[in-house]
Amino acid sequence: MHCRGHNNASPISLFFYEQNKDFNKVNTLYFSMVTLKDIESAHDRIRPFIHRTPVMTNQNLNILSGASLYFKCDNFQKAGSFKIRGATNIVEQLSQVELDRGVATTSSGNHGAALSMAVTRRGGKTKVVMPHNTPQMKVNNVERNGGEVVWCDPDQPSRERVLGELVNKTGATVAHPYNDERIVAGQGTAAKELIEDYPDLDVIISPVSGGGLLSGTLLAAKGMKPEIVVYGAEPSEADDAYRSLQKGEIVANETIDTICDGLRAQIGTITFPIIQKYVDSIITVTETEIIEAMKMVWERMKIIAEPSSVITLGALLKSKDRFSGKKVGLILSGGNVDLNQLPW
Repeated sequence: MHCRGHNNASPISLFFYEQNKDFNKVNTLYFSMVTLKDIESAHDRIRPFIHRTPVMTNQNLNILSGASLYFKCDNFQKAGSFKIRGATNIVEQLSQVELDRGVATTSSGNHGAALSMAVTRRGGKTKVVMPHNTPQMKVNNVERNGGEVVWCDPDQPSRERVLGELVNKTGATVAHPYNDERIVAGQGTAAKELIEDYPDLDVIISPVSGGGLLSGTLLAAKGMKPEIVVYGAEPSEADDAYRSLQKGEIVANETIDTICDGLRAQIGTITFPIIQKYVDSIITVTETEIIEAMKMVWERMKIIAEPSSVITLGALLKSKDRFSGKKVGLILSGGNVDLNQLPW
């Protein structure tokens, strides 16, 4: 394992595409230098530009689960997801020269929209590499916030290749969606707020895909309350984080055939070591379980939450025994849903 810090806000993370061209096995890991202090600094930096989202409860779901549930509703966040936290933390640290080069990223939608919002606010331009099967409303959300969409195939190598070509051609500043310490620090502010509001939580469950949210959650939660238990929730159809933990090294997704369009990314070389060190477990959730959890949140809580966020409830309901009698925080990571393509 190599040690590398890049707190100097250098935007180019091309090691991710250039040094790791074998996407079936990523051998080069980076030990993150992100600390609770970094998360606190990120929170101070981004606070003027984000919402402090509410925490909601539901008595019916408490009875059903046998636990006390506290939903951190970042589906109400600016640009519709937690991604504005990390994106703003990067953009606020860019120099004017970096901003003037234009900013580029890959995204399944939420990071692209959030980054476009943060960059547009500073007067810059954003190019977002997106899979051509991205839900139309997420494409619209990127464009509505000032981003320009560049299409790629719906797999990780294509995403990284198209982004690499774009950067080589334009010299754009890269704001990676998760494999960046500034992203990890920004995403950790959601768990920081949750624990500040409910310091007696026993457990937090976070979605996991590329790992920015889960790794930030782990660093914030374990830093503030070392005894807290933190689980990741991952689709069974895109379970590279779960299998990587089992094997002890990063392995590629075997499939990304999941309704959770925000959870199809490959676990990152920065985020994986954090998760490997701190996570208590990752719970995989089937498509049927995810859809049922989504329906419950919509029907019983009367809020719009996307599949990638309700997976936390799906994970809890799948493993009710381990949460019985506990106070559980669940991060609802986003609410960007194509209302013309509901799964029921």
